[in-house]
Amino acid sequence: MAFLFDSLLSACLLIWSLDPELVNIVWVSLKVSFFSTLIASIVGIPTGFFIFFRDLRGKRMVITVLNTLLALPTVVVGLFVYAFISRRGILGALDLLYTQRAMVIGQVILILPVVTVFTISAISRIDDRYRKTAMTLGAGGLQTALVIFREARFGIVAAVIAAFGRVIAEVGVAMMLGGNAKGFTRTMTTAMALEYDKGEFVLSVALGIVLLAVSFGVNMIFHRVQGRARI
Repeated sequence: MAFLFDSLLSACLLIWSLDPELVNIVWVSLKVSFFSTLIASIVGIPTGFFIFFRDLRGKRMVITVLNTLLALPTVVVGLFVYAFISRRGILGALDLLYTQRAMVIGQVILILPVVTVFTISAISRIDDRYRKTAMTLGAGGLQTALVIFREARFGIVAAVIAAFGRVIAEVGVAMMLGGNAKGFTRTMTTAMALEYDKGEFVLSVALGIVLLAVSFGVNMIFHRVQGRARI
């Protein structure tokens, strides 16, 4: 018990002093997660609109596959992307392996189904009369989509927040594609795993506290958005 208390106290002091290594690890995590979520949102939200409003052949199957991909293991994504960007892979010449760009690519693949499926779910709750009214008033396809987006915006924002929450806490993609390089690709989760293996618990506990704080903040925003959506 004393060991746990001492580790927590030392971790809090480390956070309070804004230890450079700790700050750098948190910065890399937030940076990679932000760009991953941004790219996944730019691609996933329009894709969700396209799938929902188009009469596609095999539409149910597409949605079923996307729902299945919600539980896609991070190590599977890491292995898949690694096969493409390693030196023997198709994209090996781009020298992406063990870079932040590789981590972003893997994390985008991981959370793209999350954004797309949750966007479809948010749109499906909107009364179809909004779309029909907009089209009756002469709105084009893009204008109609903007009307629906405005009505479903809280659900769509919740989708983005949920995607960020998943990607900030993942470890498989970051470890396999980033390589856990100090000062460059080391994230909170990969650093925690490394420090645990080394038996250095202070930094690991400090990162755990920061990660919990970030996750708590993301969930608070998520619930706030959901609450507004019900009003």
